[in-house]
Amino acid sequence: MSTNHNSELVRKIFEAYLENKSLRKTPERFAILEEIYSRDDHFDVETLYIHMKNQKYRVSRATVYNTLELLVSCDLVTKHQFGKNMAQFEKSYGYHQHDHIICIDCGKVVEFCDPRIHQIQSMVGDLLKFEIKHHSLNLYGFCFDCSAKAAMNTQNADIKHAS
Repeated sequence: MSTNHNSELVRKIFEAYLENKSLRKTPERFAILEEIYSRDDHFDVETLYIHMKNQKYRVSRATVYNTLELLVSCDLVTKHQFGKNMAQFEKSYGYHQHDHIICIDCGKVVEFCDPRIHQIQSMVGDLLKFEIKHHSLNLYGFCFDCSAKAAMNTQNADIKHAS
């Protein structure tokens, strides 16, 4: 599906959602939607807000927060809690199911997709007579950079201690 076509569909879904809830269709809300769907990463509210301000959009933090909650409610954005107290978000319409591995130290998030997870999901659903709609799998560890930095710090501490 082309990005442009996807953007039009997402906009129509959001418009219909706002109409259905009798909410205003403001330019700021659509600018936030457009910004989110132009990204390919996970982001937090503050990062999105600062980026929008740097792009000269006139949006408040409250508008960003409230719009994100609306987008989560209509399934256009997914909200994640990756361990630290800050929620992260990503666009969700038209994107394949995937899972995440998160660095405990720096917070880096990497997406991965393994068909075996879908097979397990289907098997467990059949076995337990559940119609599974979606799942969430987050793996936590240390990324290569943080592991290398920790190893270097340990090595330097050992050298200092030996002298």
